[in-house]
Amino acid sequence: MMKVKRTVHFGAGNIGRGFIGALFSKSGYHVTFVDIAEGIIDKLNEEGTYQVKLATEKNETETISNVSGLNNLHQEKEVIEEIEQATYLTTAIGPNILPRIAPLISKGIEKRVLSSDEPLYIIACENQIGATDILKGHILEQLPEDVKSKLEGKVHFFNSAVDRIVPIQGQDSLDVLVEPYYEWVVEAKETIPPVTGMTIVSDLAPFIERKLFTVNTGHAVIAYLGYLKGKTTIDETLADESIADQVKETLKETGAYLVKQYGLDESEHLSYIEKNIERFKNAYLKDGVTRVGRAPMRKLGPDDRLVRPTTEAQKAGLSYTNLAKAIAAALLFDHPEDPEAVKIQKMIKENDVPYVLKEVSGLDETNPITLEVIRQYEELKA
Repeated sequence: MMKVKRTVHFGAGNIGRGFIGALFSKSGYHVTFVDIAEGIIDKLNEEGTYQVKLATEKNETETISNVSGLNNLHQEKEVIEEIEQATYLTTAIGPNILPRIAPLISKGIEKRVLSSDEPLYIIACENQIGATDILKGHILEQLPEDVKSKLEGKVHFFNSAVDRIVPIQGQDSLDVLVEPYYEWVVEAKETIPPVTGMTIVSDLAPFIERKLFTVNTGHAVIAYLGYLKGKTTIDETLADESIADQVKETLKETGAYLVKQYGLDESEHLSYIEKNIERFKNAYLKDGVTRVGRAPMRKLGPDDRLVRPTTEAQKAGLSYTNLAKAIAAALLFDHPEDPEAVKIQKMIKENDVPYVLKEVSGLDETNPITLEVIRQYEELKA
């Protein structure tokens, strides 16, 4: 009897179900979703199938089957057993959660490498540069030395870049609305088991930075500028031509760095910017500015979508005025239901903007970027 191909995916949210899990299912894998959201896990086990709906005029749907769920809070033993049998282990859970799931993953790896020589491929599908390396570091901290020495050739870690817009939607159904476009790029030097929709490259850096500093930067800029102007959705924000122009100017700055750093073709990259702005205009997604702008502390981190391209542009002697404006807009995102937004506003009130930029973004108060952000902040606030 042929062995069932299995994958364990941490994160049964909309991206997990609507993107990574769906691709594995379509590739003939049984997908075990691991999450603490009891309602979703119960539904996955009861229904064993769901629809992925494409945000298009035709409203096409794909049926995803061969799925089940485990609750990592109550079913640790079962999760470990699944890791023992899986070919792939993936995540789409948020970079901040990776340290929390590492102890359980390490227990599964420990049991597996002591009982099997079958290779396990681990990929963290997060909006973070080097997310799999980060997860690997947390896993290795948990493993005993004798197990670490047995990982070679048995457990493989690959970094990846993921790109698909999945808006917030009701949790009363397993069905997920997604945009038609997606990209999943994995950095691997060797041949790995095929998965529909996965692109293998030998060097991920140009792909992940191009994506992060175009798609994620662009999305965030639209959200923060839209929020300041009282817009509700991303497409509604882009209907305001002054914001659409501002977004394009910001992405030209990140583009100048990418072209210089990776030797990208300038006109091709400009087309990539235009294509992504068109993606954001998709009215069928009804994507809220508060969803896209959420967690501003993470988004203002030194290695994230706003500050990193700004500091890189500065190092390369390139313009970063529009990026500084985007950072200023993020500092003005005061959505009362967003804990990180609330925290930033409290920090600004109790200290000042330079303090926040130093604490959250790692920018010194004498840094010309800080001075430019303050100038833009006062302008936007006026």
